[in-house]
Amino acid sequence: MTDTLVLGGTGLLGFHTTLELLARGHGVTTLSLPTTETAHLPAQADAHFGDLTAMSDDELRALLTGKHAVFYAIGADERTVPPAPAAHFFYEANVLPTQRMARLARESGVAKFVLYGSYTAEWAEQWPDLGYRTRNGYPRTRLAQEEVAILEGQGAMDVMVLRLPYIFGRVEGQRPLWEMFFPMVQTDGPVACLPGSTSSVTVRQVAQAAVGAMEHGEHDGRYPINAYDLTYAEFFRMCCEALGRDPGDVMVLPLEAMLPGYEAAQAQTEAAGVEHGIHLPDSARFQSRDAVSDPAASAVLGIEPDDVPGAIRETLRWCVEHPREATEG
Repeated sequence: MTDTLVLGGTGLLGFHTTLELLARGHGVTTLSLPTTETAHLPAQADAHFGDLTAMSDDELRALLTGKHAVFYAIGADERTVPPAPAAHFFYEANVLPTQRMARLARESGVAKFVLYGSYTAEWAEQWPDLGYRTRNGYPRTRLAQEEVAILEGQGAMDVMVLRLPYIFGRVEGQRPLWEMFFPMVQTDGPVACLPGSTSSVTVRQVAQAAVGAMEHGEHDGRYPINAYDLTYAEFFRMCCEALGRDPGDVMVLPLEAMLPGYEAAQAQTEAAGVEHGIHLPDSARFQSRDAVSDPAASAVLGIEPDDVPGAIRETLRWCVEHPREATEG
């Protein structure tokens, strides 16, 4: 048995990673922000609560002492729309805390560091015309986050990065993020979407990939994981099904037809003094392409087959059966 530290243990990814580690016989300590969801952590986990960014180096070293591996499952994602410039916000939210934690982990003798990253970093490298390495602060800083963690570990601690795509599944007590797409379906007229597709996985597969990275990954390994090529049209049809709308109402439109609306929305955000981590027109260009990775790229991590469409339907169905007003009232 090895002792591990999961950062973000009450979150979707950290929670399921904790379950996977315990199932494989590893010891687990978790650090999470204090929330009402803390009671859902497994009793076998040594649960701690606090804000990593507000804790002292000595407090973090105390958690790191004797740990074989750290799982970094925290940070801000692209749903956050901060005041401009967005790159500075994501740099402070994701890059700096990761570098600090990786440094402290290395100094504490940790052997393995698994970073939960974003597949936007993968496409930043493959599709430079999208500006993901230049004008779009979220993927740009995700690349920086990977690099600082890897450099902090160089020669002393193996650092592996999971480049994560769309993830489906639930953790008790928390609302899935995917209900944010419901307003796009609950409209008059056709449900318009772009013609592209995205890699997708279940949360169980993310947990398997994370533990697999600890057990089999190589330093500087950057693993884009994928188990199911999900078109946006298929996803919106599933949203329609969950909401009782005819899936045939989904209409795939070319980028040229959709882009003006994205450009107008981008102008509104700029006028408000805020900035998306991925500019809306670039997001539209991304969604018009097939952003799917070869599953073989992460085969070394030992990801098992799972029912991704089933997980999508289950997640959406839960959102419909538990309206936000009812669960928050």
